[in-house]
Amino acid sequence: MKYAPFVIKSLLRSKRRTVLTVLSIAVSLFIFSGLVSLPALAGQILAATASSLRVACHAKAGVTYAIPEAYQQRIAVTPHVAVVVAESWFGGVYHDVSDQFPNLAVDAEQAEAMWPDWGVSDEAWKRFRSLRTACLIGASTMKRFKLHVGQQIMLRGTLYPFNLTLNIVGVMGGKAPPNFLIFRRDYLREAAGQPGYVDAYWVRVDRAENVAQVIAGLDEQFSNSSAPTRSESEAAFYGGFLQSSRTMFQLMEILGFIVVVTIGLVAANTAAMSIRERRSEIAVMRSMGFPSRTILGLLLAESLLIGLAGGVLGCTTAYLLLKFLFVEAPTMVGFGAIRIPPSIVGETLAIAALIGLLSAYVPARSAARRNIVDALRAVA
Repeated sequence: MKYAPFVIKSLLRSKRRTVLTVLSIAVSLFIFSGLVSLPALAGQILAATASSLRVACHAKAGVTYAIPEAYQQRIAVTPHVAVVVAESWFGGVYHDVSDQFPNLAVDAEQAEAMWPDWGVSDEAWKRFRSLRTACLIGASTMKRFKLHVGQQIMLRGTLYPFNLTLNIVGVMGGKAPPNFLIFRRDYLREAAGQPGYVDAYWVRVDRAENVAQVIAGLDEQFSNSSAPTRSESEAAFYGGFLQSSRTMFQLMEILGFIVVVTIGLVAANTAAMSIRERRSEIAVMRSMGFPSRTILGLLLAESLLIGLAGGVLGCTTAYLLLKFLFVEAPTMVGFGAIRIPPSIVGETLAIAALIGLLSAYVPARSAARRNIVDALRAVA
């Protein structure tokens, strides 16, 4: 700590250079943290659903194809199946086309048993079962549109030629997709004239070791029907939606790496110039008896502080912008708004520290270990 004033004074010697270096690192790490946040969120979602007991059963031809309602009873009597909930996609918009978010209809009676981890209160589930026009909304969508429990909203139909009026009875938290809206399927059926098809069935298995058996049994049961099915775990189901974005995620990670390498080279050049200009100071310190390791430590401490300052500034700016500007991620898998995960914050700060240390290590080590006589002669 006794050398801290010296380090601070050295950083303030050339304020313009220090500020510009901090800003350049901050901008690069701002870009890096923003680019890698979406792939990190995708990984978190898949990890959160990896141990789920839920299975999605949909048409083998794709999720956009419907399957008969008659399948529900047959699925319910399949061994190791505890709960079955039919799901129908509505795809309505709130105000404008840009105000889209996932909204779908589910069976009200079994919804609580299917999704007990969605953080919905008992009172909200009770009202959802008792009120025909009830709906539950994810926390991100509630915040995005400044909605509140008890409010009445209207969704304009896009797939269906009618609008629906819904009453908000609760908020979904926990592991619920933060931007989803669910409402009662019997209400949709009445408005649409009692259609006999659904988009998918969600199946809750009694035990984790029976998930594979249930998946195989369901698909085998309907393999020779007019509408064969494809059943998959919840993680695989969401992963299918992410597959189309996988190339984009990889590109984001590559661009983030390129940005970090580029700013590392810039920081290394800046550190080399700064240390070269201080050869006289370093030579005098060596002649006064300062050990090489002490001088090396002081130079690295300066560069480390610059790197961490840029990392903190870049992370903070990215976090605040994503929080207040509400950048929406792909909606089908329920990301909601893009946020910087804590793991990305830690990773970004670690990269900032590495940039600071590695960019200055070679020129600092060379300057600290240079022969005193040669250094003084060069200064003279």
